[in-house]
Amino acid sequence: MNAHASAPSILDSCGVAPERAREILGEALSGADDGEIFAERSESESFLFDDGRLKSAAYDSTEGFGLRVVAGETAGYAHSSEISEAALRRAADSAALAKRGYEGVAAEPPRATNARFYGEDDPLASPDFADKVALLQEIDAWARARDPRVVQVMASLTGERRIVEILRADGRLIRDVRPLSRINIQVTVEKDGRREVGFAGAGGRAGFETWISPEAWREQGEEALRQALVNLEAVACPAGEMDVVLGPGWNGVLLHEAVGHGLEGDFNRKGTSAFSGKIGQRVAAPGVTVFDDGALAGRRGSLTVDDEGTPTERTVLIEDGILVGYMHDRMSARLMGHAATGNGRRQSYAHLPMPRMTNTAMEGGSTPRAEMIASTKRGLYCANFGGGQVDITNGKFVFQCTEAYLIEDGRLTTPVKGATLIGDGPSALTRVTMIGDDFDFDPGVGVCGKSGQSVPVGVGQPSLKITGLTVGGTNL
Repeated sequence: MNAHASAPSILDSCGVAPERAREILGEALSGADDGEIFAERSESESFLFDDGRLKSAAYDSTEGFGLRVVAGETAGYAHSSEISEAALRRAADSAALAKRGYEGVAAEPPRATNARFYGEDDPLASPDFADKVALLQEIDAWARARDPRVVQVMASLTGERRIVEILRADGRLIRDVRPLSRINIQVTVEKDGRREVGFAGAGGRAGFETWISPEAWREQGEEALRQALVNLEAVACPAGEMDVVLGPGWNGVLLHEAVGHGLEGDFNRKGTSAFSGKIGQRVAAPGVTVFDDGALAGRRGSLTVDDEGTPTERTVLIEDGILVGYMHDRMSARLMGHAATGNGRRQSYAHLPMPRMTNTAMEGGSTPRAEMIASTKRGLYCANFGGGQVDITNGKFVFQCTEAYLIEDGRLTTPVKGATLIGDGPSALTRVTMIGDDFDFDPGVGVCGKSGQSVPVGVGQPSLKITGLTVGGTNL
């Protein structure tokens, strides 16, 4: 989308004439394949209420730009927190060194779009500081009053408003205003000297109002308390190979980590992904369709345009078990002869863009979750995941379950602690035998790290039954 006439550009407001910026960029990109000026202005704040008091309140404001020159597989990049004509000139001179006599062909510019997937809300503006603190205090008091076993409550609010502008080689200035907010509630309960924790949160690309109504935050509080109380009764998880049923929504983080990263264009261009060179081949069970979609209204991972100015879209990666595509930024798309998919993302103006996920999910099927459980003689039902680790080259993963139950003779029985799922993404996809009719996205709390950069993301899936996964725990 082009800059709004009513809103002066970041460059212009810092005293840099747009025509001068275009001239500097044009000189830097002469003979290069691609590049842009990425300017950014952001404000963020966070509040943490812990141990019955406001433990921290932080505000941050940043602005700056990055200038990139792409020549073949080489990218020259320079950035500065000072936005001025002199700084642009210095950055252009530095980034242009990537060319070193290279003579390329300028890549086609990204297509234009008038789409808008979120508004220009300002989470910092409303509610005001005192009301945010009072809300966290109310959450703390409410949770402690809900159950006498509650001994600790941690509640937090984080919000940001980020304005990005991308000046392309064709002179087009693309502007996107990106709000983001989130609420988190963590509850600790104690019984007979044993303590357990439950966590819930929600957020997305809008102001706080969506998630801080009494009904909304109490729903998160009830969920955090429920998880904690379930874990209070949990026993040690037995170890071994067993069938696993995964609940919907946030459990898509396993798909994100174990499969999604392996479908990002840069890993496949370099041949380091377990999925490299497998377009057109079966990589998953029939019925498994995986997609990435940055064009979903209001979702945490959504973007109207990516950080190179390419409009986001729904990109099908695996269709009915067949690998059909990868996620691309402009560089990986150009070098692999594919189209850019709107997945060029960067943490801030100080970082180079790279192929990154937005909202990554597996499509729903037709099997009720109750049927998956009923069909399992001995297994594990994982309702919620915590953290995990993945090796991109082979997809091997280890994930901790924060809420899990034994399945015995087709029934959910005992809650268990310490359950970990061990396997690898490519083979786990082939062992999906049932796909649920209860597709859901996560509540809006995902953060993805790659090469030292963090960006907000979304994950989603229906309930799934996967046969023969290794479950780590404690042999009983």
